[in-house]
Amino acid sequence: MARISGVDLPNNKRSDIGLAIIYGIGRTTATQILEQAEIDVAKKIGELTSDELGRIRKILEKDFVVEGDLRTRIAMNIKRLQDIGSYRGMRHRKGLPANGQRTRTNARTRKGPRKTVANKKKETK
Repeated sequence: MARISGVDLPNNKRSDIGLAIIYGIGRTTATQILEQAEIDVAKKIGELTSDELGRIRKILEKDFVVEGDLRTRIAMNIKRLQDIGSYRGMRHRKGLPANGQRTRTNARTRKGPRKTVANKKKETK
């Protein structure tokens, strides 16, 4: 298994899909990295030579923030928003959507499973 940025990449996947496993790199970015490193996209991760892996590592270190550094940067940005008391920071703190989405319905990913309220029956006349 090839190891790049602290992540073990699966040998049996194509190189662009395998690189996308790294946090902060998607399919498009992976393809751009492979083009920069002059590596065929169809080549599998297990077939890459140590020289090719070295070129990929060098490009990642030089141009991209990935894995732990990226997670730290995102966490620090959210913490900064919370510290200054901005609206987005408050929404992060409360665990609600921060970008203006509706919460009357939907938003279940951020809010979690529904909490049913007892005695909420409609009165009949």
